[in-house]
Amino acid sequence: MPKSLVHPYLVLTTVALLWAGNAVAGKLAAGHISPMLLTLTRWFFATLLVAPFALPHVRADWPVIRRHLVYLSILGMVGFASFNAIFYLAANFTTAINITIEQSAMPLVVFLANFVLFRMRVAWLQVVGFALTLVGVAVTTANGDLSTLLSLDLNRGDALMILAVLFYGGYTVALRFKPPIHWLSTIFVLSCASLAISVVYAGIEFALGMTRLPDFQGTAVALYTVVFPSLIAQTLYIRGVEMIGPNRANLFINLVPVFGALLAVAIIGEALHLYHVVALACVLGGITLAERGAQRRRG
Repeated sequence: MPKSLVHPYLVLTTVALLWAGNAVAGKLAAGHISPMLLTLTRWFFATLLVAPFALPHVRADWPVIRRHLVYLSILGMVGFASFNAIFYLAANFTTAINITIEQSAMPLVVFLANFVLFRMRVAWLQVVGFALTLVGVAVTTANGDLSTLLSLDLNRGDALMILAVLFYGGYTVALRFKPPIHWLSTIFVLSCASLAISVVYAGIEFALGMTRLPDFQGTAVALYTVVFPSLIAQTLYIRGVEMIGPNRANLFINLVPVFGALLAVAIIGEALHLYHVVALACVLGGITLAERGAQRRRG
């Protein structure tokens, strides 16, 4: 393999590993720091750390940012804060393995939204691929018993995770209308909006008497979410996209549920059931088929 191809592969595999670790971190946070306080902590420190690098670009982009400030703020509140708040809340009620597999439904949500809202043309192989992905997510959500879907008897955490996926899918689709500003400006403005709504979420949690201050484990998890999935993974992903392009880079996200399952078993000691293996095969196979269908259509 040429050396030029090894480096981006390593970069993007690391991204998938760090994002998979976020699900395990959410599970480890349960009982050690409350979900909304974790969300607030994550975006407070992430915003603080990125500010010195982003502010010069924000000043240069401010005329454009000001015209789109409401739109950008909604993106941050939905895609950053609300997604993560629901994500961490879901981790209190379901397994990290389930979370990572259900998170793989995001491409399906984006696909359906683009088709319904913008009438984007699709290839038959894409339809088959996303249908297979949906089967994998359904199997996971139902814990291997699809009859629970028919009776709507779902685990609260799995239901919350599906809601989080819908939030992030909508955010992803809305990104197509993002104004042409520097990526650091985008991350900073979205992070600021995320921080603002996180204060509201944490305030509601406190008013309900559900706030849990972090112990040592909760603090360690919070630091992980600030540094690794937020800052390092996002930076590496952008670099990976620059090196091999968005279409090829996006394929590496398929590794997230695989790494998530392995980490959950190794670190938390969760049980890997046969239906998890079947679901992983469906999800990975489905997304791969969909990507091939998209490539054929473009070709």
